[in-house]
Amino acid sequence: MPAWRHTDFGGPKEKRQQTEIQEETKIMSNKEKPFTFRFVEAEDNFRLELTNVTDRTLKSIEVLTVFLKDEVTPGGGPSQAHIRFDAIERILPTEKSIMTHRTWINGKPAASESDLLSRLQVISGEPHPYVLDISWEDPDGKTRFQRIPVGHSSRVAG
Repeated sequence: MPAWRHTDFGGPKEKRQQTEIQEETKIMSNKEKPFTFRFVEAEDNFRLELTNVTDRTLKSIEVLTVFLKDEVTPGGGPSQAHIRFDAIERILPTEKSIMTHRTWINGKPAASESDLLSRLQVISGEPHPYVLDISWEDPDGKTRFQRIPVGHSSRVAG
């Protein structure tokens, strides 16, 4: 005699899990873009300026490290340089904030004259080989993300 199997998976627990998955999908498809950016010249160097264009205070703003393409080795090679940004505790509504950063080359902090942030500047009509991956915490305590394509290729076609 065949064993009886319970095939009704529509119980409260399963429905709750399905609702959570739908909410996560909704969050991931959220195209919220609370930041605009520009590069400003300060102290004989470039800096990244983020502007919170929302009417909410955003907390724990971080820009992930940007690994720069090797433009010295023919055909490219492993990344020799990267730019690391310091986190910002909060940005108030419509406020601008300058992100401090440090360029690292071959695992060591680079001197200010070797700063490579200018490679992240956008040049109209050029491809954008890099991205600013920004994370922040919204007023509800949820972590959100925004990606901003940046940069230009400084290779000279030969």
